[in-house]
Amino acid sequence: MNKVVTFGEIMLRLSAPGYLRLSQSNHFDVSFAGAEANVAVSLANYGMKVDYITRLPDNPIAEKCIRELLFYRVDCDNILRGGKRIGVLYIETGSNARPSHVYYDREDSAIATMNPDEIDWKGVLKDAAWFHWTGITPALSENAAESCRRAIKAANEVGVTVSCDINFRGNLWKYGRTAAEIMPELVAGSDIILGNEEDCEKVFGIRPQGFDASKTNGEVNQTIFTSVCEQMMQKFHRCKKMVVTLRGAINANHNTWSGVLYDGKQLLQSKKYDITDIVDRVGGGDSFMGALIYGLMNFEGDDQKTLEFAVAASALKHTIKGDYNQKTVYSDHPEELAQTFEKAGAIYLHVVDLDGAKDGFAKNLETIKKIRNSTKMKIELGGGIRDLKTVQLYLDEVGIDRVILGTAALKDPKFLKEVLRQYGSEKIV
Repeated sequence: MNKVVTFGEIMLRLSAPGYLRLSQSNHFDVSFAGAEANVAVSLANYGMKVDYITRLPDNPIAEKCIRELLFYRVDCDNILRGGKRIGVLYIETGSNARPSHVYYDREDSAIATMNPDEIDWKGVLKDAAWFHWTGITPALSENAAESCRRAIKAANEVGVTVSCDINFRGNLWKYGRTAAEIMPELVAGSDIILGNEEDCEKVFGIRPQGFDASKTNGEVNQTIFTSVCEQMMQKFHRCKKMVVTLRGAINANHNTWSGVLYDGKQLLQSKKYDITDIVDRVGGGDSFMGALIYGLMNFEGDDQKTLEFAVAASALKHTIKGDYNQKTVYSDHPEELAQTFEKAGAIYLHVVDLDGAKDGFAKNLETIKKIRNSTKMKIELGGGIRDLKTVQLYLDEVGIDRVILGTAALKDPKFLKEVLRQYGSEKIV
């Protein structure tokens, strides 16, 4: 039971082409965007089962939206239909000293006007392991906030892990209640909490001493966020892990990116990425959250690996246009993937040791042995095979059916003749 349920608004995203400003644009690039939908797509791309919950009107734009989610293998069976409109998000991409700008037109959108009684949360969550929400949903309307509260309550009651991205957007809280009033009760029901370097301060008044996000110049000291994480976990006793993403803004095209994870005992710090030539940073935090959930569910308690995976996935998202992260994973266990291919009917497996090709020796020998022992398929192997000893190792000892020679065959004709003499053209390519 590894299904993840996410809940929130998805909008029509209209982007000015290239680096044009919205006022210059005669047409827009059309896609869809929403924090919780972005997380759902990331998880689906990683092979996870995901159920996305929202409310959309009954019109062709909403139909296109659902078809796009289905294309990414996101389950849309529980999407509600009703309301008059889908929200709209307008984006112009910044360059150098000019920042990107996002403008919302989402008042009275379908999800903002939903009736909290429309969703049977225990029914939705009956076969789920995880529920994810963000601080954007309760900002939309009192009804949306109540729906979110009921979802979290139901998840807590049935034992489903709850994750929250604080995701504070001050310009969304327009219905007479503030984030400081609404968010504490909702966050209190969350097991995993994510915030950026400013969310905790703006919603809960918790900030690291001496930190000013506008003056980082790309340098963010990760350790000063220990106190933020400690204070958040003291305030929200259910929280098992507090995670903070850290962005150092040099200009619109150049940011640094890293993160920290605190489990109540130690602060784990990630590698810091220097992201130049940013294509699209919108959705970067959501791609981090999707990868974080994946890691926490699949990396068997290895929080450092989970954190590094989340930061790396998000760094890659900065190179991709649109809200969705288009990256995927295959398997930490190649032998299991080989068995999947065999079950699907494959009879020959082509394997390349890229590390071996780079370094010139059998660097992934143990992994290749596991693949060979896991399947009855014939296997051909290339990468780093540059001498007779390595050929003999793979063909005679490991049991590979065929090896592929590259550079060595061209540079050393005597070597090529000798392996062909010993093994023949059926085993040497």
